[in-house]
Amino acid sequence: MAKVSQQYETTMILNTKLGEDGVNALIEKFKTLISENGSIDNVEDWGKRRLAYEIADEQEGYYVMITFTAKPDFPAELDRIYKITDGVLRSLTVAVEE
Repeated sequence: MAKVSQQYETTMILNTKLGEDGVNALIEKFKTLISENGSIDNVEDWGKRRLAYEIADEQEGYYVMITFTAKPDFPAELDRIYKITDGVLRSLTVAVEE
């Protein structure tokens, strides 16, 4: 029998040029999107950090990790939305093994 829902971790690196309001708006956008498609277990705001290498000519990024529970088809949709959202430098969503 297929699992109804699975726990995931998603980490996003946002462009610091958005400013504090822009970064917070994007975080809220993704928290809302995840809440509508599952449930948020934890949000870790790691803040502004220096990148190991430049991404899109940026040397700093704003890191946020969200742990959530959702149906198995949602992470692919979340990744698709990350890719088309201005201000998201990088993202990674992985399933958490129980």
